[in-house]
Amino acid sequence: MYDVIIKNARIPQGDNTVLTNILVKDEKIAGFVDRIDGIEAKEIIDAQGHLTLPGCIDSHTHMMYPGFQHRENFLTGTAAAAAGGITTIIDMPCTTVPSVRSVEQFKLKLDLVKRQALVDFAFWGGVTGEDVRNNWLHNVKEQADYGVVAFKVYMTPSVPTYPKVDDAEMLEAFKAVAETGLPVGVHAENFTMCDYYVKKLQKEGRLDGPAWAEARLELAEKVAIELVISFAEATGARAHIVHMSTGIGAKLVREAKQRGINITSETCPHYLTLNYQEAMTKYGALAKIAPPIRTKKDNEELWEGIRNGSIDFIATDHAPYEIESEKLREGLNIWTAYPGIPGVETMVPIIVSEGYNKGRISLSKMVDILSTNAAKHYGLYPKKGALQIGSDADFTIIDLDKVWTIDPKKQASMCGYTPLEGMQLKGKVVKTIVRGHLVYEDTDESTLAELTDDELRELVHEYPEEIKQRYSKLYEEYSHWYSKEYENSYRKQHPELVDKHIRGIRGIKVKPGFGQFVKRQSIQVLPRTLTF
Repeated sequence: MYDVIIKNARIPQGDNTVLTNILVKDEKIAGFVDRIDGIEAKEIIDAQGHLTLPGCIDSHTHMMYPGFQHRENFLTGTAAAAAGGITTIIDMPCTTVPSVRSVEQFKLKLDLVKRQALVDFAFWGGVTGEDVRNNWLHNVKEQADYGVVAFKVYMTPSVPTYPKVDDAEMLEAFKAVAETGLPVGVHAENFTMCDYYVKKLQKEGRLDGPAWAEARLELAEKVAIELVISFAEATGARAHIVHMSTGIGAKLVREAKQRGINITSETCPHYLTLNYQEAMTKYGALAKIAPPIRTKKDNEELWEGIRNGSIDFIATDHAPYEIESEKLREGLNIWTAYPGIPGVETMVPIIVSEGYNKGRISLSKMVDILSTNAAKHYGLYPKKGALQIGSDADFTIIDLDKVWTIDPKKQASMCGYTPLEGMQLKGKVVKTIVRGHLVYEDTDESTLAELTDDELRELVHEYPEEIKQRYSKLYEEYSHWYSKEYENSYRKQHPELVDKHIRGIRGIKVKPGFGQFVKRQSIQVLPRTLTF
């Protein structure tokens, strides 16, 4: 007796597909069969002949919980991931209170978010300039031993709880992370250049949307990536360029790979599809991110970087902000509005529609960049990212022919905006399966509609007393565990809007807390495979 059969699943085999039935036992893939006659299972899920990928992974998210939950919490964020076909997220250490830079802070975040999670999740670890200055680098190895998959470094400021590094501090961080064998992901923009030209354009009176992109120069990313490459070469660290926005960046990574340097990179769907002149003129602060959206030329060069192996996989940098208090509040402008956009709900459909369905990438490349390569890079493979016997039964099922339009008002993410609004796509996620369980289906019914006021208060509005007691020392240091941004937010004053939004999320088939924390399985390194 099997637990589940995924019948009529069209799975990739290289650049071709084969129709099969997938057997699931104890939440893992147990086999593939042509016929299911005579095979018993407790549940049958019909994939209806749709493309069935190994569960897709978003390895760069900021779910903003705990501390900034007016922007997104782990419940709404993982609901958005599920609706977008993401079966595993890897969350960043920086946009929480406290940030995750020690094992104790890691454990606190884990205990809080696991109550909300709807899909599986792993964590980045943290290392900052403050950690270097205060001789706290012992926290790097301790976090690695506890199961983080990588470490994040900012060359430009992020949030007050996560200080940036200067050049020397970054070098020390590289040395510390190199000893663990894990990747060090870098937000690669030269701070001094960005800061100078932002202030220069402000003094000139520029308030138009495109000014933001013009101030955060392409050259600022270029020189930052060159420095990262130099530090990787000097220390042997596995450097990773997160959310790379420029075509020149892809070329620099390619050249470094050819020289044998341990470097990888990711880009995001918005850098592949939007250009700053149009998007920032139309949406202004709602399209403001860092690094900024670039040019049509960058769009095409980044697609080429994916094809030739300069870019290893896709992620989103999912970082939504609250429209009312942080994007469009009266008195804010393009310089003072917060930089960040959502992404987990649209990553897979955009790559399917604009990449695979338009012939920009092959099927095998799509599987690599949405699933397999991130799983390998972060040491989760073959538990995640594989259609193998013994792998977790994670599947992203896609109707390749369904045409639809992105509408932020219908999305699970709490923010209610996206500069991708109105984009027509061909290819839509119809089912998301995590460990053999149907987590999302493209229907109106949802388990979240049934949550009571008391359940929502305990899940998303309050921290449990037992957790406050368990982490009393941290609680004393961070006396309320909320950011000042949350304290001044619109949703803090209107918690009923959060409840209404959660209950209105469609298609969720499991209860909060279903998602599981995934520890790193081993240290794995992607091969430097380039196409000429």
